[in-house]
Amino acid sequence: MEEVPLEAPRAPHRQAPRQGTETADAEAHITVDSPEAMQELGRTLARLLRPGDLVLLTGELGAGKTTLTRGLGEGLGVRGAVTSPTFVIARVHPSLSGGPALVHVDAYRLGGGLDEMEDLDLDVSLPESVVVVEWGDGKVEELSDDRLHVVIARAVGHEEVLDDVREVSVRGIGARWSAPGALAAL
Repeated sequence: MEEVPLEAPRAPHRQAPRQGTETADAEAHITVDSPEAMQELGRTLARLLRPGDLVLLTGELGAGKTTLTRGLGEGLGVRGAVTSPTFVIARVHPSLSGGPALVHVDAYRLGGGLDEMEDLDLDVSLPESVVVVEWGDGKVEELSDDRLHVVIARAVGHEEVLDDVREVSVRGIGARWSAPGALAAL
């Protein structure tokens, strides 16, 4: 469990994206203070996505991965309610507006790496879809050199006040995300 210690409650903030020191990857750090704000972050992030994008979501149970994905689905204008695909592993949400479909994968119950994920045919879906994989660390990175890695951490401190506060780190990896300002909209 990754925790972000906080001394006192604070207002939501957005930190400007920055270029990584070892690579040209873009990063953004955002504090959200409610599930509604997490969903809004998903809608904002959706405006940056295009067919072929791979998004990895990392965070403990209940951190807000599915809530963020629900916002992505709204922002992409896809059909169907975005819910956790834990028991079906993957759900495809076709676009209602001619944009990319959203392929939402929950790899929590999958123990293997890309070999086990191959049964889902994500490599076939990726070019025309936005593929979001919860719990995908160490399992799907080989699908694309270009991807977003979103880490959601619960803020800790005054639990009664900070229960819904999350620190979200978005890191764009690869040439797709290396342009200056690639994550500026966040």
